[in-house]
Amino acid sequence: MEITKNSTIGEILDADRTLAPYFLEMGMHCLGCPSARSETIEQACMVHGVDADELVAKLNANKSEK
Repeated sequence: MEITKNSTIGEILDADRTLAPYFLEMGMHCLGCPSARSETIEQACMVHGVDADELVAKLNANKSEK
């Protein structure tokens, strides 16, 4: 799965739970919340003041190969 700014947090975590710490690191502590799971990376980054491109690059670099 290639992660983009349009990927939702839910689909990312469903594909690879090991990426959860990167969301926690940016201050997103409500990962199980239905509204958080349906947010895109871009939306979540905007709300939390994080660079979406930087987070996408970090997630793609660190996702588990399954």
